[in-house]
Amino acid sequence: MSSEMTALAAQAVEALRSQHLTLSTAETDTGGGIGAALIDVPGVSAVFRGGATVYANAPKQAILSVPAETLQAHGSVSEEAVLAMAAGAREVFATDIAVAESGITGPGGGGAERPVGLVWIACVGPGERRVLERHVWSGDRVGNKESTIRRSLELAIEAAEAAGS
Repeated sequence: MSSEMTALAAQAVEALRSQHLTLSTAETDTGGGIGAALIDVPGVSAVFRGGATVYANAPKQAILSVPAETLQAHGSVSEEAVLAMAAGAREVFATDIAVAESGITGPGGGGAERPVGLVWIACVGPGERRVLERHVWSGDRVGNKESTIRRSLELAIEAAEAAGS
């Protein structure tokens, strides 16, 4: 993990801790990278309850209760899917905030409607807060994963800071 990513994860942990909030994650193409970045921070156990790496659709349904109809109608790389994943993570791990992501990291797998580098990120909580973002990163597979992890951590920080306002 880069020192920049470790510092950002530490900032997320501190923002959550200062507001007495907890966080969970639901990850696909980052393969647990958001959780891994957080786990590198001492004291993370006070705020991070856990995460699910759900690459295939069946675990999205079984673990996070993402409706099969959502995945069939919109696909796993969609606004609807990541919102359902975030809501599921928040429920499963009983957290104040959940961040979820799903995308196409590349180098293959993209198309006209869903190009390589496309990622959807959702951050839900606390309360009724919902933030949804669509990005099309231009890096290679590793760069796209890092961009997704970075933005997911930033969204967790923003949610924690918004809770304190």
